[in-house]
Amino acid sequence: MIIVVGSPSEPPVSLLLDRASREGMEVLLLAEEEAHAWQLEVEVRGGVVGAWCGRHGARVDLSRATGLYLRLSGPDVAGLVPDPLRDRRQEAALAAMTAWADVAPLRVANRPRAMSSNTSKPYQAALIRALGFDVPETLVTSDPEEVRRFLRRHGRVVYKSVSGVRSVVHELAGERLDDLERVRHLPTQFQRLLTGTNVRVHVVGDRVHACAVDSETLDYRYPEGGGGSAMTPVELPDDLARRCVRLAEELELPLAGVDLLHDEDGRWWCFEVNPSPAYSCFEEPTGMPIAHSLATWLAGREAA
Repeated sequence: MIIVVGSPSEPPVSLLLDRASREGMEVLLLAEEEAHAWQLEVEVRGGVVGAWCGRHGARVDLSRATGLYLRLSGPDVAGLVPDPLRDRRQEAALAAMTAWADVAPLRVANRPRAMSSNTSKPYQAALIRALGFDVPETLVTSDPEEVRRFLRRHGRVVYKSVSGVRSVVHELAGERLDDLERVRHLPTQFQRLLTGTNVRVHVVGDRVHACAVDSETLDYRYPEGGGGSAMTPVELPDDLARRCVRLAEELELPLAGVDLLHDEDGRWWCFEVNPSPAYSCFEEPTGMPIAHSLATWLAGREAA
């Protein structure tokens, strides 16, 4: 049995449920929207952590599962009548599930404590560099003059958030440069702008799925002017693929979205590692079997 915790309407969750069903796997779905009714129990006895969930009058032993996929995106409460008691139960159940996921004696994609490396992008970048990847020269500051010196040194610079909160990557130019004084109110991460081919690598266990992304927008996640991105599956050099797997292992992320760039000189750069990748955005246009790899990894099977 594999456990899926999240919203079934969210594409990464629904895609995994579909692939697991096709493989004939037993799946227990714990919908995030129904967390207030989970009847979740977590117990530590003799150094062993156990967890149970009440389902339709039955008490299901969660510890007998082979794997857990945890993707909490915030419960959809649209249209619900405000209910403080329900909200407190929801919060308590999600907190208990998150705590159990950190110590559950089974495969977890991904454990919350491991996912925290992305809450500080500079910290994660230091880990990435320590594992042998090239990382763009970076400046984190709230001093506009430091930024101007950094810009003069590199010619072209981009900026993004320091935290794990998703932000749109923009080039520091034009009107955005005119607003640079605003950086005094919030430390921001600036990096030398690199050009080349963006490559998103999804690591699932020891499986690697990579695709090149062709986009006229600097941040292909947010295409401007209604334009989209063209994604093409690619084969990474063997040594690079192994380094991506090792990077995910060192970060304790059996499911990881590694953002690379291959520049005109043939050099590979790594920007960051997404600990909860929305892999469906890459699987659906390319056909890469990411969900299949995830389902088989959670089930403890060898991916075909």
